Amino acid sequence: MSAAVLVPVRDGEGRTVDFTVRAGNHVRAAEWLESSAACTGRRLLEVQPGAAAGGLIDALSEVLDRGHALESYAVDYTEQRADGLHRTQLLYDAASCGGHVLVTWRPARNRTELLSLDAQYIASMGWGTWDLLSGKATWSEGMASIFRMEAGRTLSLAELCDAVLLEDVWRFGKLLTGLLDGEEPPGAEIRFSVRGEVLTLHLVGHSVIARDGLPWALHLIARDLSAQVRSRQKLAVTRLRTEQLAEEAAAERRVASVLREALLPTHSTALAEIGLAVAAAYLPSESEAIGGDWYKCRRLPDGRVLAAIGDASGHGLGAVARMAQQRHALAGLAHAPGTDAGQLTTWLNELLCADPSAETATGIIGHIDAERTLRWACAGHPAPLLLRDGQASVLGTEHRGPLFGLMPGHAYATADVQLRPHDLLLLYTDGMVERRGEDITDGIDALPAAFETCGGLAAQEALDRIMSRYAVEDHEDDTCLVVLRLE
Repeated sequence: MSAAVLVPVRDGEGRTVDFTVRAGNHVRAAEWLESSAACTGRRLLEVQPGAAAGGLIDALSEVLDRGHALESYAVDYTEQRADGLHRTQLLYDAASCGGHVLVTWRPARNRTELLSLDAQYIASMGWGTWDLLSGKATWSEGMASIFRMEAGRTLSLAELCDAVLLEDVWRFGKLLTGLLDGEEPPGAEIRFSVRGEVLTLHLVGHSVIARDGLPWALHLIARDLSAQVRSRQKLAVTRLRTEQLAEEAAAERRVASVLREALLPTHSTALAEIGLAVAAAYLPSESEAIGGDWYKCRRLPDGRVLAAIGDASGHGLGAVARMAQQRHALAGLAHAPGTDAGQLTTWLNELLCADPSAETATGIIGHIDAERTLRWACAGHPAPLLLRDGQASVLGTEHRGPLFGLMPGHAYATADVQLRPHDLLLLYTDGMVERRGEDITDGIDALPAAFETCGGLAAQEALDRIMSRYAVEDHEDDTCLVVLRLE
């Protein structure tokens, strides 16, 4: 058997591209091949140029990098020499040794052996025979590879039993009992402890029965299923975790939905008494994730009407919590005497900027006074739409300020709009104009045309018509809509 100690040759990126023969013996695997001793100091690809095509360099690199021994690696070795083309089948064994590779090779005895070794390697299988009279065991190289045994080493039946995991001893015993009774029981999956690693093997076999009816030999075929078992276990864990996450997400959506219903306001009869009709709705996205959209419309003690809408970033319970925080903060600030929409917007921005855990948000805050004047401020939010005499227009946003929580100290300005009887005012969050695969400007441009179809309708009728144009499957974000009509 030829043997050599090889030193890796690496490129600039640290990859092994060849080996240098450090030492070797005088055995030649074939008459036309040089001995490794005669090749000391030379490159492997120089003395065995056929190794590149056979994948030997990559296989030896794996031994070096991963520390896994190479056993009976088959190479159909072909080399062009001065006297013609030479070909042989070589079997390589290799192990890592102090940064070097110790490799041995020998010719395959025949083509059948080579095919057998290939089959065992591909199928991760091997077989063994135990002579029950002499106690001698004969193993294939595949069997020795599965049990991490050196060439020529085997385990007796007693040693094989000792390697079985305690939980599987009864199963292995049942298999052996059936075989020794002359039966051919179906295969069984048995777990073995091999050098600290648990292997799952599928075992089938049969016994050789003498004329007196007693067994004198036992044949077992083993296939290593460890990789498949680990894959199944990982898949099961992943599936379980996915189901848990789905249940948690569903529970979160239920809780967030209940919280939202409790937090979003109902429409006060006090607004109807002063000739203001209000209709509002919350529309979920296709993902059904609860977002941070909110609105507030109520009559204040000084007679003005507070009309506000906002969108706290994110989805889920966190967004609902931020929505509740912003809405309740506005409710408290709005009762401060003498405040206008610009001051309320400035104060709410300062609250978010001062909270290190807060995230950005958008919003519109406005007042409608007794003269039907809307004075409103904007923090990075889409502008309201006004429908008057069948024409929809976007309110001017020259005074628009930055998002909430973005610029501390910013003073938000306001703009005034004089409202008239039968005017419809639409406040909305950006989920209304964001459609999958479209630019948001296209949605913004299309909304006024849809709003113009609502002329002469009551607030709730107008809201229903706009909602009919909202296809959940086209939207990735939830939205909030508020329609106000002056009677």
